[in-house]
Amino acid sequence: MEDIKLICKDCGKEFVFTVGEQEFYKQKGFENQPVRCPDCRKNRKNTRNNFRRDNR
Repeated sequence: MEDIKLICKDCGKEFVFTVGEQEFYKQKGFENQPVRCPDCRKNRKNTRNNFRRDNR
């Protein structure tokens, strides 16, 4: 395996899917590569968590 360069579907920025991340995904049984860069994944997670908190 080697690092893979991917393009984020939200911001269009290129990011690296490292060998370590690939091994983690494989270990967890994930079959798809990430489609968002780490920053966009973090922002998306924070947005979802804030939405849940606001709707309690």
